Amino acid sequence: MSAPPKPSQATAFYNAEHYDPSKLVPENSVGYLMRKVMSSIRTQADAQLSLHDLTYAQWLPLFKLSLCETATVATLARDLETDPASMTRSLDRMEAKGLLARVRSSEDRRVVNIVLTPEGERAGEQIPEILSRVQNRVLRGFSEDEYRALQGFLRRIFDNVQTAQPDNA
Repeated sequence: MSAPPKPSQATAFYNAEHYDPSKLVPENSVGYLMRKVMSSIRTQADAQLSLHDLTYAQWLPLFKLSLCETATVATLARDLETDPASMTRSLDRMEAKGLLARVRSSEDRRVVNIVLTPEGERAGEQIPEILSRVQNRVLRGFSEDEYRALQGFLRRIFDNVQTAQPDNA
C-alpha cells in the first residue's frame, strides 16, 4: 500500500484528472461501470422477485412503502426518481393486485396517501431478504474492509455529484 501524499502534494493528488478525452473508452468509465453493475443487480433482483409476481416498477415502490407508514404519489416519484405519471400507473397496477390502497389524508383532504394493505406488507417483507441475497452474491469475494471502502468511495462520488457545478467546457 502506498503512503498518503505529503501536504504539498495533496492538492494535486486530490484534484487529479483521471480521464484523457483522447483515450476515453466506456469500459473504463466509472459511470459506465456503475450503470452496468446497477443493471446487473436490477436484472438479478427482478428475476428473483418475479417469482413473487413483482416487477421492478412494483417492488421498488413496495419496498419504499414498507419502510415508511405512508407516502404520496409525488413523494414516491421523487424518491424513486421517476415521473409522477409512471408512478401512478405502477401504483394503479399494485392497487389492482391488492397490494396498496389510496387513503385521503384526514388533515388535508387534497392529499391522497398511499398505504400498504396486509397483502402488500407481506409482499414487502420478502424484498429485503431477496435484495440482500442478490447484493451479497455480487459482493462475493470482497472482505469486510473492501466492502466498507467501496461504500466510502461510492458515497464520495455521490457527494461530488451532488455538489458539482455544471462545466462550461
